[in-house]
Amino acid sequence: MSRPSIVIVGAGFAGYRTARTLAGLARGRADITVLNPTDYFLYLPLLPQVAAGILEPRRVTVSLSGTLPHVRLALGEADRIDLDARTVHYTDPEGGAGSLGYDRLVLAAGSVNKLLPIPGVAEHAHGFRGLPEALYLRDHVTRQVELAAAAEDPADCRARCTFVVVGAGYTGTEVAAQGKLFTDALVRRHPLRQAVRPRWMLLDIADRVLPELDGRMSRTADRVLRERGVDVRMGTSVKEATHDGVLLTDGEFVDTRTLVWCVGVRPDPLADSLGLPMERGRLLVEPTLRVPGRPEVFACGDAAAVPDLENPGEYTPPTAQHAWRQGRSAGRNVAASLNGGELHPYRHRDKGFVVDLGGVKAAANPLGVPLAGPVAGAVTRGYHLAAMPGNRVRVAADWLLDAVLPRQAVQLGLVRSWSVPLDTASPELARVPGRADGQAGTPGAPAAGSAAGTTSGAGSGPGAATERDTTAEPARNQPGGEPAKNQPGGEPAKNQPGGEPAKNQPGGEPARNQPAPDTLFEEHPAPGPVRRTDAPDHREGDR
Repeated sequence: MSRPSIVIVGAGFAGYRTARTLAGLARGRADITVLNPTDYFLYLPLLPQVAAGILEPRRVTVSLSGTLPHVRLALGEADRIDLDARTVHYTDPEGGAGSLGYDRLVLAAGSVNKLLPIPGVAEHAHGFRGLPEALYLRDHVTRQVELAAAAEDPADCRARCTFVVVGAGYTGTEVAAQGKLFTDALVRRHPLRQAVRPRWMLLDIADRVLPELDGRMSRTADRVLRERGVDVRMGTSVKEATHDGVLLTDGEFVDTRTLVWCVGVRPDPLADSLGLPMERGRLLVEPTLRVPGRPEVFACGDAAAVPDLENPGEYTPPTAQHAWRQGRSAGRNVAASLNGGELHPYRHRDKGFVVDLGGVKAAANPLGVPLAGPVAGAVTRGYHLAAMPGNRVRVAADWLLDAVLPRQAVQLGLVRSWSVPLDTASPELARVPGRADGQAGTPGAPAAGSAAGTTSGAGSGPGAATERDTTAEPARNQPGGEPAKNQPGGEPAKNQPGGEPAKNQPGGEPARNQPAPDTLFEEHPAPGPVRRTDAPDHREGDR
């Protein structure tokens, strides 16, 4: 008798944990395949430290083949899933088509950047959900400080040294906290002629920083940010973005060349393409993570609306903490479904949260005990080391070196502005010439039809609620050509307790004289992508 085939779409927090759990339970009695655009699991909670030059990029990537024994890796992005034929169709990194048959399917495709109908944002902002975006931001911030140091015009110097972050959830708070320390260190090395100091602004329509957490952690983070010099503006967001700066909802225009978009995430459109019952863009599942009416299909992580048994009538928030634990439950239930065993519902109670604020500062409440300062910093780093499935020694070594040596502030120039557009279905992949929407591969190769999600809990952290909004229409004139419209995206995972809640960010009136689609970050024309016309548009109505 042939062994059952299990296909897991996505290798984020949920998908990776599912594969690891199944590998331990199956012990070679099942064929387990993970379909993922990259060959690594991204530990997204430490991504702000990559952007700040503390950690090298490979420290936050964990090899799938090296840490998942008895699991086959299929490199590619899912185009579509034929539920009746039990087949997943995908495109590999070089444009080739492939398919995977399954007896059990686990959808852990995660989420993509949340877009809101604010004029100019899609053209002039960048997200922070994948490794390419972190690498780009580090280069960009370094470049702006270096250009400001050589600027003759005081206004140009101030604009280049002003950095605006929208979204005061986990990602936005940590990016602003780490970024301020990074630019202060750069300015000490490259003094500015006009004695200008780097200015970081953190905006959110919410009434406080980290609105998804308890008041004490929120106050701790707010105090640390303000003491560090971050301009925290609550109840304020972006009304319009242009090449020269951003217009705020309070009427102020801020001259800047940097707009970092961290307002939240939305579910991967791949889930919506299945034609199954949905809840705000997430695939409805039973408490056992099984899809109703499809006993061979399971879903977990950001792509799934999982009933919260601790809060009847609600669904678990799309966070890495839930995604990680749902992955374990999914693995156990998939194994039980093959062996005729009992499926157990997913239950989880929060055990606390950690927020890294840079340096020795952090906010944490392990097991409900509020901590701040160096003690919270030690707990936070200890938590990350314990949670990472690999690279612990290397991460600890980088932290030690950062404590005793100055950071290397150089531009590598590996990621250009047009290759990391905000409106992308695959934030884990940088767009390359001749390929559509972040597809990896050789320049000039045919474009892929659509992209699969990579991670679960992406952009979110353990335990933080993230509002979803799948109605926002993205701007279509992205740098580098229109993105492929039938590419469900990848989900980066954010372990930090909670992603950025998307809080009804206001839109504003559309700008009538928008400049050409150069970005606030960098003016580089992008090669137009080659787009397939033979693949169905699975994202129509979601984007």
